[in-house]
Amino acid sequence: MIPIAAGARIWIATGHTDMRKGMQGLALLVQEGFGRDPFAGDVFVFRGRAGTLIKALWHDGIGLSLYAKRLDRGRFIWPSTVDGVVALSAAQMGYLLEAIDWRNPQHSWRPQSAG
Repeated sequence: MIPIAAGARIWIATGHTDMRKGMQGLALLVQEGFGRDPFAGDVFVFRGRAGTLIKALWHDGIGLSLYAKRLDRGRFIWPSTVDGVVALSAAQMGYLLEAIDWRNPQHSWRPQSAG
């Protein structure tokens, strides 16, 4: 998991993003497209058109980091709105990275007793 500070906000960039963009291109998108500061310590998450790759952009106070995750099977769950950003909690970000539906996580069945 990304070592995110407790006060950091997590933002999902809705819609599809060109996954050929690197740190500079995504930081420019955050700054000009969303009107937010990419160096403020918030995490910005982007998804490509196919839905199998996400990139997370984060500035930790020392430097800019770019994390990527590609799924072998399935797709990342993404909001259906076209433009803008959606805020997530750290727990929802964990679900997102595990390809679990972060909008409505379902607990798996657990046995209540051993016998």
